[in-house]
Amino acid sequence: MSDTSLTIDNILSPELTLCRVPASSKKRALEFIAEQINHQDNTLSETEIFNNLISRERLGSTGIGQGIAIPHCRLDGLDHVVGVLMTLEESVEFDSIDNQPVDLIFALVVPKEATSEHLELLSQLAEKFNERSFCDRLRQCEDARTLYERMTASGG
Repeated sequence: MSDTSLTIDNILSPELTLCRVPASSKKRALEFIAEQINHQDNTLSETEIFNNLISRERLGSTGIGQGIAIPHCRLDGLDHVVGVLMTLEESVEFDSIDNQPVDLIFALVVPKEATSEHLELLSQLAEKFNERSFCDRLRQCEDARTLYERMTASGG
């Protein structure tokens, strides 16, 4: 792979874009992410993904404020970055920096050794999610297809 510039478009698939997910808690939301990734690629362990996401949350919440969280972790034996975007039916408590519950989640699971790509993607996401109008457009989506298209549409 010569192209090292990862963008949100090439790590997010329509199959891992989920709209209005019913999750009753942060733990349930993270379990759901792990289930969905495993469902797309059953060589990846659901338990391991979930445990890694939870371990990362213990270091400090990935809730970045304004109802948004970017849970992420590294995974042994993974050879590409996996992104999962979901909006929640109901906001859940996420121990966010502003103590606001979360209803917009973009999870990143990256190969064990992918350090710079990982950070680059996190900053791209944080930048996108910094735009309130962009987040509002995501939250208004009624279906996964629209959500995917809005997330991957380039430009403002």
